[in-house]
Amino acid sequence: MRILFLGTPDVAVPALDALVAADDVEVVAVVTNPDRPKGRSKQPVPPPVKVAAERHGLPVWQPVKAREIVDDLAALDVDACAIVAYGALLPRSVLDVGGRGFVNLHFSLLPRWRGAAPVQHAIRAGDEVTGVTCFVLDEGMDTGPVLATAEEPIRPDDTSGSLLDRLADVGAPVLLDALRRLVAGEQPVPQPTDGSTLAPKVNPQDAVIDWSAAAGTVTDLVRSADPAPGAHTTFRDKRLKIWRTTPVDEVAGEPVPSGAPGEVVAVTKRAAVVACGGGAVQLDVVQPEGKGRVDAAAFVNGQRPELGERLGA
Repeated sequence: MRILFLGTPDVAVPALDALVAADDVEVVAVVTNPDRPKGRSKQPVPPPVKVAAERHGLPVWQPVKAREIVDDLAALDVDACAIVAYGALLPRSVLDVGGRGFVNLHFSLLPRWRGAAPVQHAIRAGDEVTGVTCFVLDEGMDTGPVLATAEEPIRPDDTSGSLLDRLADVGAPVLLDALRRLVAGEQPVPQPTDGSTLAPKVNPQDAVIDWSAAAGTVTDLVRSADPAPGAHTTFRDKRLKIWRTTPVDEVAGEPVPSGAPGEVVAVTKRAAVVACGGGAVQLDVVQPEGKGRVDAAAFVNGQRPELGERLGA
């Protein structure tokens, strides 16, 4: 199979590696985003897929707009295209020259969580199971017909980062299988008409902790926002990022005292406990403004939170 690969971030690399390793696949070129300035030096940094492609000795295209590749793609005469987290919508002019079609590896079980941030939304919603879906792109937002899926449980300690890394590994062989099916002439199956949910990009404002929510809901938000954009609140009028919490019923063998949402209701040498709208959470890993991540003991010893103090507005 002659395959064009499109992708940009780290999570697309396992799929590219799997295609390169397959005996029946020739990756004829790789399309990724342009190098972007990064860090204090603002020097252009190549996307992870470009680094991986060059390691494999593959040609790399970095168009500013996807439509720039139409003529070159048509000349390649590919059997199909594979796309994983490319980061831009493809116009019809590109879709029309992709052989039998563009097979997209999406990190949810469609039609649930269509959009840019399916993993974050699945964790935040408290889903217990997610997975990957390989479907043929159309001009809609993750609405194309499906070739293959695989389920993956969401573990209680999963963050968006850990779950996405695992789904990238799970999805690589599923994408390879889906490409083989499409090129062999198998017809993809339309997605169900019900059960769709949207997963738009998550920005920092979406990750503000609402302490009036239940303890489990707060913890799910914290997990969903790790590694980005980071769940956050305020403490003593400064931003405090929260990287890990645990719902708790007891502290030092005693029931957690009641309190208003966001109120510090218990402090030990190793932890601070904050009341929620239902239950309470222990702060396990936090990041005070202008500082790095610290565990609960360092936060308690350094900031010395007092009983009755409030987090959040």
